[in-house]
Formats: sequence, C-alpha cells, structure tokens
Amino acid sequence: DPQPPPLPKKQLQRAESLPEPRSSHRYHGDPEPRAGSIFYSIPPSTAQLRHGEGAPPRDRPSWAPKKPLTKSQSLGEPLARGSPQEAPSASLKELTFGTADGELGQLLESPAGVCGVVLGCQEASLARLSAHMQEELLGPEQRQQLLQAELAGKGWAELRVLDPQPCCQSGDAWYFRVGFTFQHSLLQCAAKVPKPCCSSLGVQSSLGTHCSIQRLLGRFTGRLPQELVLPGIPGKHSQGPSRGEAACPAPQPVLQVLLCAEVPQQTLADFVKSSHALHRTSPGHYERLGCLLLLQLCLGLEHLQGQNLAQGDLCPENLLLVPCSGPSWGQQGQKELPGLSLPRLLISSFFKVQEKQSPCCSSQEQDWSPLAAPSPPAAAELNVGRLIYQILHVDISLENILGFRSKRLPDIPSLSIYSAGLKRLATLLLHRDPQHRVSVQQARAMLQVLLWGPRQQLFARSRSSLTLLQGWLQVKRALLLLRFAESSAGAGASPGLEEWLCCQYFQGVTEHTLYQVTQLLYA
Repeated sequence: DPQPPPLPKKQLQRAESLPEPRSSHRYHGDPEPRAGSIFYSIPPSTAQLRHGEGAPPRDRPSWAPKKPLTKSQSLGEPLARGSPQEAPSASLKELTFGTADGELGQLLESPAGVCGVVLGCQEASLARLSAHMQEELLGPEQRQQLLQAELAGKGWAELRVLDPQPCCQSGDAWYFRVGFTFQHSLLQCAAKVPKPCCSSLGVQSSLGTHCSIQRLLGRFTGRLPQELVLPGIPGKHSQGPSRGEAACPAPQPVLQVLLCAEVPQQTLADFVKSSHALHRTSPGHYERLGCLLLLQLCLGLEHLQGQNLAQGDLCPENLLLVPCSGPSWGQQGQKELPGLSLPRLLISSFFKVQEKQSPCCSSQEQDWSPLAAPSPPAAAELNVGRLIYQILHVDISLENILGFRSKRLPDIPSLSIYSAGLKRLATLLLHRDPQHRVSVQQARAMLQVLLWGPRQQLFARSRSSLTLLQGWLQVKRALLLLRFAESSAGAGASPGLEEWLCCQYFQGVTEHTLYQVTQLLYA
C-alpha cells in the first residue's frame, strides 16, 4: 500500500497562548535563583499585584497582566518586523542577568532594539523594587492575615497593657500600646478606644491594605481595664483621688475597641504645633517634609475614593503619624536634625459616601469628631488646601475658605524652593469655582513634581514638550536605579518610606502626565 501523506507540522493554535516555562532557559550548571541577589529579580507579592497600589489611575502599571500571543506568533519564534513596539514588553518583565543569550538575541532583533529593551527592563525593575519596599514597610499580607486570625475572639484578658497612658490622642479616639504573644514573641499593636459619639467600625473593617490607611487587626467589646487613663473624661482617671480620699475608682465603661497594626506617636496637629522653630531654622527641609506628608495623604484619599469611601473629618487632629526606623537617603551623611525624620501618615476616620448626612455621629458608618466646628462637610480638595496652610503655619479657617469669594487667600511666604509650588497648589485646590479646582489625583501629581521634578529650570533653554519630558524621564529612571545599586553595594541606609514614594512616582508616571502637571504647576 502507498504510504499516507505526512501530517502538517503546524501546531495547534490553542497552544500558542501558553507561557513558556521559565526554567527552560536554565541549564544544569546554572545556579538556582536566590532571593535578594542582584543577579535575579525580586518578584512582587501576589497582594501587591492584585491591588496595584501606587500607580496613577490613567497610567498602565508596568507589572500589569501580559497580553497573550497573537495567532501570527508561535512560541519561541522571533517577533515579526511589523509587530508594534509594545509586543516585546511582556518578555522584558521576565529578563534577569541570567537570561539565556538566545532570548536576548530575539529581543534585540525586535523593532524596539537595544534602547527599548533597556527602557522596558528599567520600568520592570522599578515595579519590582517598589513592590519589595512596600512589603518591607507593611509586612507580608499573609502575616497580617495570621495576626488577624490570632487576635480573633480575644479581648483585654489576652492583651498586656504596656502603658496606662495614651501614646496618642486624636480628635476621635485614644490609643494605648498593648502587646500580645505570637509565635513565642511579644508583638505590639495599638488599642483604639473611640471617644463618645465617634465610631467608624463598620467601614474600617473593609478598607483593604494601603500604606496611608490605618490597618485593622481585630476588634472586641469589653470593659476597659481599670488602670487605663482617659484624659479629659471626668471620673475616668482624668484626675487622681485627692489627699485623704479613699481610692474608689468608678467602673470603666464598656466600649468597642479596635486593634490597629500601627502604633501612632502623635497627630499631625501635634507635629505642626511643635515645629515652628524647625520651620524657621530649616525651611527647606521642613517644607519638603510637608510635601511628603501631603503626598501620603493624597495617596490615601485616592485609595478611599476608589472604594466609594471618604474621610470622616480630615483635620490635623485625626491624621496620625507613625515613626519609621532608619534615616532616608536625603539624610545620609548629614547631621540628623530633630523632627526631620519622615513618619508614615495614616488616615483613621472614614464614612461611606452615600451615607454622609450631617456632621454628627449618628451611626457607626459615620465618623465626625465632636471637637470639630459645626460647619458643613467640605470637599476633600478644600480640606487638603487648608492643610497646606496649616502645615506652613499660616492661619486659615474653614469659614474663611468658604467665604473668600470677595477676599484674597492669605499669602504664603517664600522660604524655600517648595514655597511657590505649595502656594500654587493651595490656590488651585481652593479655587472659588468647584469646576476649576484641581482634583486629589492632580494634587498628588503636582506634589510628586515638586519633590522629584522636573523643575522649572529644565525649560529654561527649550519649551516644554513631550520629547523633552520623555528624555528627562528616561534619564531619571536610569539614575534612580544606579542610586539603588550603589546604595545596596555600599554601607548606605536601606531604602525607606521616601525612597518607596519616589520609586512609585517614576514607576508609573508618563511624559503625557508630566506635560499636563507642569503646565498647571508652572503656569
């Protein structure tokens, strides 16, 4: 019988979208990847990939899901010459120093060329570094889930009160340092005791993880321990018994208590009040610190807006500051000045947007400070604009903001390179016409430009253009990665909160965003 014709060699189409195993590029002599090695990338955690924190909403994060291969591309084949420049970007996220030369050769033959490969690798590296630093700041999400499971159903009996005095008092709660045993170690957290008529428990239990949002580990209802001191509450240890009186303390009230992961040291109001002298002696350092605090606030507000939530009472008394360990890069080699270390800023009061009725604590879903003035709730933009004046020690009230139609805003003195930009931002946030006010997202982008550029000097020789901003952005990304490499190779400090915020900026920003923001800021 004649032989049957040979079968076609073309593979099934449905197999084309399957990813190629990463281990296929390693050979028996290659070492296994080691976490933290400079020769291998550090993969971001699953939670960070899922939430996508830090990237501007209009910019596609560089670690977003990859596009599947088209039908005209087979696995292992070089990309066609007519493919778009974005085609090899999916493979760039997988490149490391140990990638096989065969795969590198395929990428170098693509239309993007060497420049496209290098730029794509830089963006992917910044995304991995940002995810790694975020995990260092917040801890792995799996660990937080274990802590929540450990504290579930526990109350004061299982906690150790480390200090009877509050470590921090905000406008709506007292905070006490408490400890608990976890895996044979004593860990600390904060017991948040809400003040009367102030509670946001129903909202706070479903906020998700964010660096600028107070994290909840657990909650319970119980009578407060007798030794706890509640300042300002008559009969609740606000004053000790007078001489000659028998120590007969009144029973403590039964309250619902939140256990929070971060232990606050002070509020933003405390920090501003104690930093007048620092602002006079080191205006540049202080106003840069103010920009970084405002940036954290805007990032937190963006996170809340994405979940249809808003801040309960956005005043300095309800914004918490948590100290971070270690100096930042900007303080290396300098004499550390008191009060200049960057703390984490936490938003601690929330309500659902559709349930906002009036400034009163009528339900657990609302959180209005009883100490706040009885004025109608203002938009987030107005509150951020007011905070700029308060941080810069310029007196301004909400009533003045709402009634400034026939008045000029107070003047902000020019004390540093940040003063003019902060004044411009405050003017745009407090514009009399709500349609012309900049949004929280635009305010965040303007603060990032104020902190890390491009500065106005870039446009001294040539007008602002997308080509100029694209070149500036590419060079700055390369220099930032070099700085990370030099710092890790030497005896420099580990990257901290400020470095993470900087990495977030250069990871997600585009030249189009820079063009729009610089037009607003330097107009």
